[in-house]
Amino acid sequence: MKRKHHAAHKGRNFTSKSVKSVRANDEHEPRIDNQSCYPDENLTCTICYAIFTDPVTLKCSHSFCQECLHQYWKDLDVSLCPICRRECSTEEPTLSLAFKSLCESVKRHNRAGHSDQLCPLHGERLKLFCFEDEQPICVICYTSKMHKNHACSPIEETVLDLKREMRDGISTFHQSLKILQQTKNDLQNTATQIQNQAQYSEVQIIQEFEKLHHVLRKEEEAKLLALREEKEQLCRQVENRIKKVYGEIATLLETIDAIQREMESNHILFLQKYYSNAYRLKCTTPESEDLSGALMDKYICSLNHKLLLPSFYSDGTMTLDPNTASPKLIIADHLTSLTYTEEKQTVHDNPERFQIGVLGSKGFTAGRHSWDVEVGDNDNWTLGVVRQSIKRKQYLKMQPVSGLWSIRFISGKYRAGVKARTELKVAERPTVIRVLLDYERGEVSFSDPSANMSLYSFTDVFTEEMYPYFNSTSLKCPLRLFPLTA
Repeated sequence: MKRKHHAAHKGRNFTSKSVKSVRANDEHEPRIDNQSCYPDENLTCTICYAIFTDPVTLKCSHSFCQECLHQYWKDLDVSLCPICRRECSTEEPTLSLAFKSLCESVKRHNRAGHSDQLCPLHGERLKLFCFEDEQPICVICYTSKMHKNHACSPIEETVLDLKREMRDGISTFHQSLKILQQTKNDLQNTATQIQNQAQYSEVQIIQEFEKLHHVLRKEEEAKLLALREEKEQLCRQVENRIKKVYGEIATLLETIDAIQREMESNHILFLQKYYSNAYRLKCTTPESEDLSGALMDKYICSLNHKLLLPSFYSDGTMTLDPNTASPKLIIADHLTSLTYTEEKQTVHDNPERFQIGVLGSKGFTAGRHSWDVEVGDNDNWTLGVVRQSIKRKQYLKMQPVSGLWSIRFISGKYRAGVKARTELKVAERPTVIRVLLDYERGEVSFSDPSANMSLYSFTDVFTEEMYPYFNSTSLKCPLRLFPLTA
């Protein structure tokens, strides 16, 4: 401050005529003793740096001018003490009549006696301010060798200049305060959004597992029912077989008994029956049917988790990242569909969010990956991949140099995102587009899986993590994602 004011007031030296004029005016003012009578700092407002006017006191015991405090609070969302930053209520400041009377008495005393304005060396009124020594001086001090060639200015002007600087500084502080207040609000909004997303995700998890439990219960009921039916069928077969065996046993016993009786008959009768009895003895002994284990093996094998859960727990589930979605895209259906809306949604403007489009929730740094997107009757869409460092807060150029490898359907035409905007020839409009990323080979290709027809391919070198990219500006129908494969 010393150099600044020295430069600002350089050359502002008073002539002998000016000095005589100042001294002449000084002679008409009353003199009191040389004792310093500057106001106690406890009577000075820390906002305007003057003796209190209508002083009010907060519960934290800090005092301010009533008007200064109201002006200070006007720019804040929350009423805070300017000194200790304690939160206050607008009804809290209380006017102290005794304190006000004391301040007014000090002001009257200062105006009447001017005892606080006497030079301790010469007893003269302090009329000037020396910027070299940064102190008030009298006219005699100014003409002395001690302050020779020093830049000086009348105290009234100096006070006005310094207060103006203070006000500018306070104004800067108020701007910083606004920025901090906005930052605080943004952080609070982010915290609220995190809470909301956590609650939404919790509901989604509960719902998904409830579906899984429902499938498991259905599968359990079906398996148990099939097991019971199989058991009853096999039991009937066994019972029928037992009855048949009982009949065969009875027949064999009768045959054995008849042959044994004929063996005990006379020789002539035995010989007459021999060949027929010998033929009966040649009957093949029936083989027993082994049914054990068939039921157990069949149903234990069927408990394999892949059989029970044919469509759950797939690492290839492609979902959208809602934190990257444009405010004009509605993400729904468990993060697997996006719908365009003309009205912007109220979302937090976090650094990850795109001005246009949305990313998939999973990025890739290696391998082959593909996913299908149902475009249906959507008449304005863009599909592809982007590198992680792509600029997200501006309109994207459909060029690999910008970090976007894509194709677009607009106005009934298919275009590849290259510098020349290549128009693609497509015989029949596909309803599903397959995107294939081969990271090591640097390839991004687009095809119609139902017609087994290639639409376009890019070849490049990838050095960053690559993310699936989706966008739609059609009000007709949403884009829907299907599981990706690797």
